[in-house]
Amino acid sequence: MKLERLADLFVYTKSLRKRTLVAINAVDLHSLEAISEAIKLGIVSGIVTGNRDEIIRQCKAHQIDHQSFHIIHAETEEDAARLAVDQVKQTPGCILMKGLISSDRYMRAILNKEAGLLPPGNVLSHVSVIDNPNYHKLLIVSDVAIIPYPTIPQKIAMVHYLTKMAMDLGIARPKIALITPTEQVLPSLISCTDAVEVMKAAEDGRFEPAVVFGPMALDVAIDLESAQIKGISSEVAGDADCLLFPNIDAGNVFYKMNTKLCGADQAAVVMGANVPVVLSSRGDSIQTKLNSIALAALLS
Repeated sequence: MKLERLADLFVYTKSLRKRTLVAINAVDLHSLEAISEAIKLGIVSGIVTGNRDEIIRQCKAHQIDHQSFHIIHAETEEDAARLAVDQVKQTPGCILMKGLISSDRYMRAILNKEAGLLPPGNVLSHVSVIDNPNYHKLLIVSDVAIIPYPTIPQKIAMVHYLTKMAMDLGIARPKIALITPTEQVLPSLISCTDAVEVMKAAEDGRFEPAVVFGPMALDVAIDLESAQIKGISSEVAGDADCLLFPNIDAGNVFYKMNTKLCGADQAAVVMGANVPVVLSSRGDSIQTKLNSIALAALLS
């Protein structure tokens, strides 16, 4: 089944085996509302860590049934993170979600060498699915939140994650654009020279069945007319499923522009850990958090 729009996630995930969502320090209203709604939709069952009294207070103040999920009391953010990660490791079929906790503490709990969730040698990378009404299909993009300036090996890992995400969404042959300011290979632009190195891996067949092309400017990747004007001949041009951004500067601006100026619907997860990880921004809407839970349920 190919998912055409993000709303399709909720139809499809209902047919899957229910997963367990474990939320770290979910003492904030946005997290609790998203978790409660996901439980009502039948996507997940829920476990939340954090101060029990505060969680119950928030729920009662906003008509959320706190008995619909299990609460594990924690005095501090660090305790909430540790208890949540322990719960994930003990419970098959889990999803980990960030509540009201700093991203640094959240990531430290995942990356902890003794007690964390990152297999040796793996790369953590943020992958977003964007449903922009001005584009003819879903766009899958990376990395907008975790890796500031990815190395070539990290970019190769990120292409693998984009491929997996696309295929889980039902795209049999994902088209992946390596985004740069220009299609010319300019030695002064690291994004261009890195794209050449990633393309060597593509030419060796390391990303099959994905089709990878770069360096490629954003307009060429998503607009066929621009590609024709520039004379770019590639099946990725004007029809990209996935965009690999050269750094977090470009990716983060693209993500927030879609949210705030384009009316786009979005979902995001972190890939590379033992379980899907929901890492929402404090500025993300409840709907984005709910979308992300559904996406994580699909991936798990």
